[in-house]
Amino acid sequence: MEYTYPLSLDWSKQEVIDVIAYFQAVEQAYEKGINKKELMDKYRRFKEIVPGKSEEKQMCNEFEKDSGFSSYRTIEKAKELEDDKKVKM
Repeated sequence: MEYTYPLSLDWSKQEVIDVIAYFQAVEQAYEKGINKKELMDKYRRFKEIVPGKSEEKQMCNEFEKDSGFSSYRTIEKAKELEDDKKVKM
C-alpha cells in the first residue's frame, strides 16, 4: 500500500522512528497479528510523544483514512485480551 504516516516536524528523529513503529504495529495487527505486550509498549511510547487526546485522535484518524487500519479499534481490542495473547484484527 502507498500511504504516509502522520508525523510532526517538531519531533526528534527518534520520536519519528517510534511513532512510525507504533503505526507499523497497528498494521501488523491487521496483517498477521502482534503480541499484545509489544503493541502496548509501542502505544505507551506513542503516548509519551503524543500525550494529548485530540492530537492522538487527529493523527489516528488521518492514519485510518489513508491506510484503512484503525489504531483505536486495535488498542481497544488489545485491552480486552490477556497479556500473553496475540492481537489479530
